[in-house]
Amino acid sequence: MTPQAEKLPTRIVLANGFGSVAYGVKDNGFSTFLLIFYSQVVGLDAKLVSLALMFALIADAFVDPLIGHLSDRTYTRWGRRHPWLYIAPWPLALAWMMLWSPPDDHTHIFAYLVVVAILVRTLVSACEVPSQSLVAELTSDYDERTRITRYRYLFAWAGGLFVFFLANTVFLRADANHEFGQLNPQGYWMFGVAGAAIMIVSVIVSALGQHKRIAHLPSTRPAPSSPLNALKEIGESLRHPAALILLSAAMIAISSTQMTLTISNFLYLYVWQFDETFFAILPFVLLVTVLTAFTTVQPLHSRFGKRATAVGAGIVATLVWVTPYALRIAGAWPAEGTPPSSILLLAFMLISNSAAIIVMVSAQSMLADVVEASQQQTGRRTEGVFASGWMFVQKCGTAIGIGVTGVLLNFAGLESHAVPGQVGEPVIDRLTISYAALVTVAAVASSIIFSRFPITRDDHEARLSALEAASSVDPDAEAAHP
Repeated sequence: MTPQAEKLPTRIVLANGFGSVAYGVKDNGFSTFLLIFYSQVVGLDAKLVSLALMFALIADAFVDPLIGHLSDRTYTRWGRRHPWLYIAPWPLALAWMMLWSPPDDHTHIFAYLVVVAILVRTLVSACEVPSQSLVAELTSDYDERTRITRYRYLFAWAGGLFVFFLANTVFLRADANHEFGQLNPQGYWMFGVAGAAIMIVSVIVSALGQHKRIAHLPSTRPAPSSPLNALKEIGESLRHPAALILLSAAMIAISSTQMTLTISNFLYLYVWQFDETFFAILPFVLLVTVLTAFTTVQPLHSRFGKRATAVGAGIVATLVWVTPYALRIAGAWPAEGTPPSSILLLAFMLISNSAAIIVMVSAQSMLADVVEASQQQTGRRTEGVFASGWMFVQKCGTAIGIGVTGVLLNFAGLESHAVPGQVGEPVIDRLTISYAALVTVAAVASSIIFSRFPITRDDHEARLSALEAASSVDPDAEAAHP
């Protein structure tokens, strides 16, 4: 039955959001530290790191939709989602620690990275897909879904920034043999251990917080299904026009965002030449951007709608972020490595990153509204399939962002074990110009596609009324389409 529109208790919203901390830890590790760790510390060629992530992405193409489908069809006394949330975080924590503690013998380091990356990404899906699926299950209200989603982003960013802060201030510290902490291999093991502990706590606590409301025997038992029928149902859901438009736009936007996150440490070290003070300040600035997005996205949705908010915020984010690079090329930027340069860059980042987060919150909230559109078309509620589609897009974006970053670094000529402040100006110019051009093109493309998303507030509310009317006429309709 379609969930009733209601204002959810804050404790339920907080519990659901807290589960996304695990994804934030994973996303920060993959986006910010994985490439620099395996290329500059372990010594694996950046192109091979990118290739390993692409192999893991191919595995995700099969695994993510399967997890979503199985989650939709799970039938236990703890509901459809909770068994996944109680089991998956334990092996995820182990795989996460393995990712940051590769064997000393690097003979097969490429294969090791491929296998462990696949494990981590699969187990993250087993936690995040069920957790994210609960957004559409908890409420059908247009604005409440934004409320839940913005808390999920708040907690995801908080988790990622917390481990980012720990990395830059506690684990990745300079010593007698390593002038720059980000190149010190000793800290990455503790980074992995801390992340693993945070992942377990966040997913389990989130599940417990929602247990009483959600963890009960589903009203209908799923009918027997075959692998062929499962593929058919997954395809029917993800081929919905609104889903195709949204996921295509999100793929481009996430790829651009992930490229920025992946290349950020390289930019801070080699282009802007941050010292340890500004690396320590950086997480707090990013936290301010998250809080800014958190407090403004819902009023923007109320005033302009989700679609217009996503388009406008995407344009603002890109225009503001590429400005420092344009000014640097024009010779109108303070000398890199000086406090004026670093402070000014952080100011631009505050505006740009706030807008970029608003784009992602808007897009994920829009995806929840596709659930009823698909239900009206297919007769099935497939929250898990759509959540897995979003997860797949996020993982594609991460892999593409890392892959493009590897290509950019190779194109620019940045060598392994390069020393900040000693990299040639042509290398820096090629890197920054290519990067700025790519994010600009991505912003234009994603904004055009977002503008074609067909579901507005009025459409959504009319669809809910139609589904409610159909359910009252035929109360067995849902049971016929589990």
